[in-house]
Order: sequence, then structure tokens, then C-alpha cells
Amino acid sequence: MRHLNGYRKLGRTTSHRKAMLRNMATSLVLHERIDTTLQKAKEVRSFVEKMITLGKRGDLHARRQADSFFFDDAAVKKVFEALAPRFKERTGGYTRILKRGFRVGDSADLATIEFVDFEPKLGADTTAK
Repeated sequence: MRHLNGYRKLGRTTSHRKAMLRNMATSLVLHERIDTTLQKAKEVRSFVEKMITLGKRGDLHARRQADSFFFDDAAVKKVFEALAPRFKERTGGYTRILKRGFRVGDSADLATIEFVDFEPKLGADTTAK
């Protein structure tokens, strides 16, 4: 039976894994899209979705919980001021994982994790005037 084995260890020690996932969650919130392996993307998804839910709650305790998780104060600010209002009508499922194929060196499954309403920003305006 697999009781209490509900997460991926990712071949790392506990402290390394926690720091890596917090780092990835911070990067995902700040950049709204990151490329990683499929297993890491599936793990970081639950952390980010919990932080968005805290942002939707919006009280002081939720802000302090998010502040203790993220490595950057800008990520906390973005969750509470930008992402939570964007997802206020959604009851969950704030991220999507897109499979990207296999890495050349070790054939690891690659994936992109992004927010469901993410639209890539294009460079400078290229329309003729």
C-alpha cells in the first residue's frame, strides 16, 4: 500500500527539494511561464495553486503565509494584486502543463507550466505605419 507517499521526491534531499519547489513557484508567479521537467511541473503546480487560493482569500494571515513561502516580495505582491483578481471567478485549475518532448542529454520528459490565461508578450510593434 502507498499510504503517505503522495509526492515525488525528485532524487533530492528534503531541504533541497523544498527550496527548489519554492524557487520554481516564485519564478512561475513572476514570469507566468517556466520550462522544466514534467515531474517537477506536476509537483510545483500544487504549491502555486495553493498560493493563488491564499491570494483570493486576501486577508492578512493569508498574506503572511504566502510571504513565508515565496522567496521574493514581488511574487507575494503579484499574487495578491494581479493574479487573485484575474482568477476570482475560477474555483481552481489556475495552471496548465504542456508536454514539450524529451531532453537530448538524458531523455527526460520536458514540459512548460503556465497560467491558463497566459498570452505571450510579443516584441516591439512590427505593424507598418
